[in-house]
Amino acid sequence: MEWQQLMGFYHAAKLGSFTRAGEVTLRTQSALSQQIKALEEEFGCQFFERIGTRKLKLTPAGERFFEFSEAVLKGYENLTEDLNEIRGIQKGPLRVAAPFTTLYNLFPEKLKEYLELFPLIEITLLDRHQERVVGLVRDGEVDFGLVLESVVPKDLAAIRWKRVETVLMVPQGHALTKVKRITWQHLAAYPLILPPGDSRYTGRNALEEQLQKLGLDFRLAMESSNVELSSLYVEMGFGISLATVVRDLPALRRRKLDFLSLDHYFKPDHIALIMRNNKVVASYKRAFINTLLGEAVLAD
Repeated sequence: MEWQQLMGFYHAAKLGSFTRAGEVTLRTQSALSQQIKALEEEFGCQFFERIGTRKLKLTPAGERFFEFSEAVLKGYENLTEDLNEIRGIQKGPLRVAAPFTTLYNLFPEKLKEYLELFPLIEITLLDRHQERVVGLVRDGEVDFGLVLESVVPKDLAAIRWKRVETVLMVPQGHALTKVKRITWQHLAAYPLILPPGDSRYTGRNALEEQLQKLGLDFRLAMESSNVELSSLYVEMGFGISLATVVRDLPALRRRKLDFLSLDHYFKPDHIALIMRNNKVVASYKRAFINTLLGEAVLAD
């Protein structure tokens, strides 16, 4: 039995999917399947029942092996952190998940600052949408996540980081920059660049509900889940865009855009750092939180 096989089995069992386990372990689905097949051959037991094409269910032998693997992996992580603390060595794994925009615009400088202080920390970053970030934190697959405070479930701890607001992005000099208060009618009058139409994007859902109530039609010029992509097409005059942003993002400052307030329709939110409640946090992980937030949030 090899260490990577144990980790692959554990994540597949916990997540119920080779695909999702592959995301966490940074392995292809094929490689993960081969690892688990080798384990089953070594112990002479089948650990999984395949239900349909994607769903996995543990056999009785698999359930027992899952208990073993969970205890081994947790014990190893705790032991490693404890021994490093005793020796005064700041070393260990640190896993963080966040959406692309946060990792691209807000995270690099803080990460560089942290790594200069703690060069031995093995950091893994995962670019995931908010729902997946919450799931990864809840399942213990990552140490921290960064998501909007409004989507954080009550069973997870959250610490506010950056204020965000929903704004209307328009090209510089656009006619709407002369309007004191943007209305739904104003929005419906121009081609719109909006996030995809699903439950993850509450701003678009609210917009469509209001326009429907008022009997207003609108033209969808583009769907984009990436604010940087949307800003490019807004700048070229392809449409105007509803976007949830942190003011003064470097990538957006470089574009010829104006940001018009929609606070009268959408309440401001915050990006929050999330983690599991009652989690014992090693000193180098506390230092990460303090570096990210720029203050001593968690004391040693």
